[in-house]
Amino acid sequence: MQPIGIRPTNDFAFKKTFGSPENKVALISLLNAILTLPVPIVDVTIENPYNLQDFQNDKLSILDIRAVDQRGAIYDVEMQLSTHSGLVKRIVFYGCEVYAGQLKAGDDYSVLKPVYSICLLEGQLWDDSPKVHHAFRLEDRDSGRLLEETLEIHTLELGWYNLQESELETASLLDRWLYWLLHAHQYDAQTLGSLFSQPEFQKAT
Repeated sequence: MQPIGIRPTNDFAFKKTFGSPENKVALISLLNAILTLPVPIVDVTIENPYNLQDFQNDKLSILDIRAVDQRGAIYDVEMQLSTHSGLVKRIVFYGCEVYAGQLKAGDDYSVLKPVYSICLLEGQLWDDSPKVHHAFRLEDRDSGRLLEETLEIHTLELGWYNLQESELETASLLDRWLYWLLHAHQYDAQTLGSLFSQPEFQKAT
C-alpha cells in the first residue's frame, strides 16, 4: 500500500483537517491535549471554517483556525512551517489582537472571554531549550498570581519532538497527536488506522 504522502503540517492540509466543522472532534481532542484545562472542552463552533473554493480563489486565505467553546472561550490555532526573527513578537501581537478584537464600541470589559493562542511550529523557536511545549500566562513574577481568564499563549516546537512508533501505545494524547502530525504522511491508511484507532484520529485521517 502507498503512503498517504500529504503532510498534516502542510498549511492547507492542517486547516482542512482541524478547521472543517465535520472534523471538530479532532480539533476538540487536540485542544484538550494541549491545554489540559480544569474543565475539558466538549464542543466548539469553528468561526472561520475551511472552504475549498475560498482557498482556490484567494492565495492569501487566512490559515489559522478560530473556534469558540461552550463557555465562550476563544481558541486560535495556527501551523507555522518556518521561523523568523520576529516570530515571537508576532505570536504575542496576534494573541493580543484576538483578545482586544472581542470588544465592540460601547461594550463593557467584563464581556471579554479568555483567549488561547496556539502556535505549532515544524522547527524550533529557541535553540537553547529542547522543550517541545511552552505555555505562557500573565502572572505576577513574585507571587505567581495569575491574571486568570485573559490570554494564554502556547508554542509547540515539533523540531524537538522525537517520540518513536514503539512508544505510541503508552504515550499521552498530546504525544500521539504530535507524532501523527509529523509522521502520518509516511504510513498507508490501513497502518495509520491501526496505530491510531480512536475516533478523533479516524476523523482526522
